[in-house]
Amino acid sequence: MTMTTKYEIFQTKLGKYLKADKAGKQAILDMVCDLTKLHRKAAIRKFRRLQLKSSLAPEARGRPCYYTPDVTLALKDIWSAASELCGELIHPIIADYVKVLKRDGCWQYGEETTTKLLAMSEVTVKRRVTKFMAGKSPSHGLSATKPGALKEIIPIFTGPWKDKPPGYGQLDTVVHCGSSLIGSMAFTVNWTDVATLWGGRRAQWNKGQHATQESLSAIKDRLPFAMLGAHPDTGSEFINWYLKGWCDEQAVEMTRSRPYHKDDNAYVEQKNGHIVRRFLGYSRLDNKTVIPLMNDLYETLDVYLNHFVPSRKCLEKVRMAVSTKNTMTKRPLPTHEYWLVEALRKLSK
Repeated sequence: MTMTTKYEIFQTKLGKYLKADKAGKQAILDMVCDLTKLHRKAAIRKFRRLQLKSSLAPEARGRPCYYTPDVTLALKDIWSAASELCGELIHPIIADYVKVLKRDGCWQYGEETTTKLLAMSEVTVKRRVTKFMAGKSPSHGLSATKPGALKEIIPIFTGPWKDKPPGYGQLDTVVHCGSSLIGSMAFTVNWTDVATLWGGRRAQWNKGQHATQESLSAIKDRLPFAMLGAHPDTGSEFINWYLKGWCDEQAVEMTRSRPYHKDDNAYVEQKNGHIVRRFLGYSRLDNKTVIPLMNDLYETLDVYLNHFVPSRKCLEKVRMAVSTKNTMTKRPLPTHEYWLVEALRKLSK
């Protein structure tokens, strides 16, 4: 018998033991000692400790809970209505969602809850939204990207992207294969503009060069600005003479990323999971009749995401100077901290 089981036995019998008379306590002690194999005096002392613990339980330490469960529930309702955005993106639009839900009569929380929700900081929102998202992310999908044989015809471009105007976008395909890449299945062509983060998606059957060119052409026609550049990875659906010729005819500059360097296509790579996988999941789609339905979804989804869902983009990075002196005590840093600072300094160079 484990200590946990013994504790549960004493905890269960504590109430009856405290209310019982002398004969009743003797009967309870006989039964408990027979089950736990404890000495009678040990059992009496155990009941005494539990009695003192329950009567003299210390008050909970720390600050009282300000954001009560009703505030967390209100935040979860907004998170669900906003297509389950991350904490950084949902924090600036909480007030807008509360206003719209109140207008439509869908807000069922009181003024105190609403006031606390609007006063919630970004860090607190992020902490709670992370718990909402826990357990919702399935296993990662498979990759169908392989370097094309004609990749040498497309120049490599690694940046900088900050000088590119709207119209230069990154390309990628997302395969809807489930757990196997065998056979035919649906693919999604994903295009993300680097300057504005405007996105376009198109579904197609397999990843042939003709189907990929038609998908890219459909995305181009739906853009609010001219497509000036296309930057795919080294997949054979992009690196071929057919798509290269189409880009030359349409005056679209074509560049590519380095093989096995997903960071070169970071803007579109994050949209694969953030948008395509979120709304379509990881299931296998191997029926041609689903392609028109996927494109109908993407047409509505692109309008919603491009006009109503906020995005974040890194504008600049600032390098901070590292000092080897302890500014608080004016003493040299300890040995382990000194070597850490030296390593960071070498990496910064």
